[in-house]
Amino acid sequence: MKAVVAQSLFTLALAAAASARSITVYNACPFTIWPAYFTSGGPRPSQATGWAADPWTHVTFTVSEGWYGRIWARRNCDFSKGTGPNTCLTGGCLGGLQCDVNAGTGVPPASLAEFDFEGPQSDFYDVSFVDGYNLPLRIDNNQGCPAPDCAVDLGPNCPAEQKGPFDSSGFPVGCSSACNIDALNGHPDNSPNCCSGIYGTPQTCPSSGVKNYRYFKNACPNAYAYAYDESSESALWTCPTARHADYTITFCPAN
Repeated sequence: MKAVVAQSLFTLALAAAASARSITVYNACPFTIWPAYFTSGGPRPSQATGWAADPWTHVTFTVSEGWYGRIWARRNCDFSKGTGPNTCLTGGCLGGLQCDVNAGTGVPPASLAEFDFEGPQSDFYDVSFVDGYNLPLRIDNNQGCPAPDCAVDLGPNCPAEQKGPFDSSGFPVGCSSACNIDALNGHPDNSPNCCSGIYGTPQTCPSSGVKNYRYFKNACPNAYAYAYDESSESALWTCPTARHADYTITFCPAN
């Protein structure tokens, strides 16, 4: 009986290992960044929700099948200021270094790597600028599935009304989406830029109605440039769930 129990436990352990996914976050930037993640659903990983990443270092952690959420990186942080989102120039979150597990989604503009491991057939993943841009990034995997990326610095040539914030030297470290600007101006609830209100469906919110959509999409065609960018057929990516792919997010990938 003990042998049977031991074998069963061993089988369960193998199954759990097979279902867990490895995610590696690599900082290829020549400066320190502060990666973070937010769990939208599924079991929360044991990895801290935020950490400092020196240049050319990486952190690897596991997530379970059924996990979905976002990963991004913060820039120009000073956590002596407290635990609010203003502790970083871009991407800051409630909680300070470690983002609040309930509300620490990151303040725009922030480049996002998004994952959804809920589906029985496919992983879904994407690079998104729906919340604006603050760092180039790429998503790789070990199973030969598509590797969406944006290796371009979108800050310097960002349209003037969306450019910023700026660091102490005046360099733009971000580029807001048009939806970000609408939110700052206090009217995000009925906006063609945010696909909200009467514009809340793919049919009523075409990319042609989104201000400066083409700036993001032309520079980074493999990324989401607005909320309903699936119609471009180069925004949302999949990998068969059965492959149990592991993923690597690289900030500042080689162009």
